Amino acid sequence: MTFPPARPLADPASTDRDAAPRRPSRAEAEEAVRTLLLWAGDDPGREGLADTPARVARAYEEFFSGYKEDPVALLARSFEETDGYDEMVVLRDIRLESHCEHHMVPIIGRAHVAYLPAGRVVGISKLARVVEAYARRLQIQEKLTAQIANSIDSVLRPRGVAVIIEASHQCMTTRGVHKPGVAMITSRMLGEFRTDPAMRREFLALTQNGRPVPEA
Repeated sequence: MTFPPARPLADPASTDRDAAPRRPSRAEAEEAVRTLLLWAGDDPGREGLADTPARVARAYEEFFSGYKEDPVALLARSFEETDGYDEMVVLRDIRLESHCEHHMVPIIGRAHVAYLPAGRVVGISKLARVVEAYARRLQIQEKLTAQIANSIDSVLRPRGVAVIIEASHQCMTTRGVHKPGVAMITSRMLGEFRTDPAMRREFLALTQNGRPVPEA
């Protein structure tokens, strides 16, 4: 199958929203999987692989569903009835499944998220959904960590935000240097978590207790 050429990416200074690359159809996506199967050395027509292109397309819809989510909208509904609660809110051990944008292989780990309310709080499920919305995209862990923290900070306007991600990357555990058991840790501290060492230590004490990172 011959695919039409993708339109070039928009110039950053351009306001033409139609300049984005065309999204291929499901049929084109499935044909691309067949091409990869052939390139790998197998026969996409054999019984075991006949339905693989459709399965991969469905899996990609799930793996990368974050592109359809708006993290800002997830955080938009917050609550003021807190009886003056202004201590740290922490959601730890949020299961994280993402994909490396360089090799398109899994990143598996967990995220710890905290914020210091400034009069408003958000439902805790929304924090987990924000993590998932950004994780279910092609990512590097550094950017993922910053995106989660920055979105919480910009919408809730808390006194501080802290995010730590611990993850194992299959791009280095199952290929390349082949180093299983290695974890990457990234953090983003904003507001009082950045300026107040005691606040940062409290967050770390609540979340870092030596548990192993899930294997990729």
